Amino acid sequence: MSPTPGGVPDPPVRPPAGSGSDDLHLRLRNIEPIPPGAVPVIEAVSVSKAFGATTALVDVSLKAYAGRILALLGDNGAGKSTLIKILSGVFPPDRGELRFRGEPVTFTNPAQARERGIATVFQDLAVCELLSVTRNVVLGREPQRGFGPFKWLDMKRADEMARSALHHLGVRWERGLDERGVNISGGERQSLAIARAMFFGSSLLVLDEPTSALAVRQAGRVLDHIAQARDQGQAVILITHNFRHALSVADDLTVLAQGRVAAHFRRDEIELDELTNLVARVA
Repeated sequence: MSPTPGGVPDPPVRPPAGSGSDDLHLRLRNIEPIPPGAVPVIEAVSVSKAFGATTALVDVSLKAYAGRILALLGDNGAGKSTLIKILSGVFPPDRGELRFRGEPVTFTNPAQARERGIATVFQDLAVCELLSVTRNVVLGREPQRGFGPFKWLDMKRADEMARSALHHLGVRWERGLDERGVNISGGERQSLAIARAMFFGSSLLVLDEPTSALAVRQAGRVLDHIAQARDQGQAVILITHNFRHALSVADDLTVLAQGRVAAHFRRDEIELDELTNLVARVA
């Protein structure tokens, strides 16, 4: 069930059946086939992982391309979290291989993945609640002033970096940049985390349930920013339980079930009711 992109024109785009939300339809776009010879930004090749007697992943393969959103779907326990932690360098696979831009890579910690441009935004760790918007944007890359051992944060430059990051993603930030993370909404936190990742040069953006527990309007804004990241050339892997959200922005969809790849589709090859039934059947 893994259709191979061909050279024929794409069929007309169909809004997800039963989506019940016209604003989601606005994010749909005609999906081009993956160009022959295109090299994925990240590729997992027959990756397996077990924790003691519990098998989490079995021979999982997937590819994420620049300028495309890959939605990773599946029920609880399907292996989604384990897979993204492998991609993010949290722990290595037991078997199989990761390839970054066609070259085999081994990550022994998340810092090595970040150095390659893999930015992962986990659902509950999007921002530091005690820091300001500016400090969250520049966290770990703080601009400094001074000389020799006598250096301090260049707050003016940090504010400029924060404004630039938010503007680059199209975020209209109406609050002050000194607002602390604890005081901003879930949607604003996700938007801020995406802006931070893009500003500092990520080439792969991995988003773990970015719209979970958000109100409809907040979720819509986050989906807009995800689509904009894709349109600016990012490779995006979107992990979500919300099939409507996946179908509203994704170019490709991979379904995991019991640690294995159950199916792979281009978005215009499946509708909401078909996807829902499939995931329920293979879970």
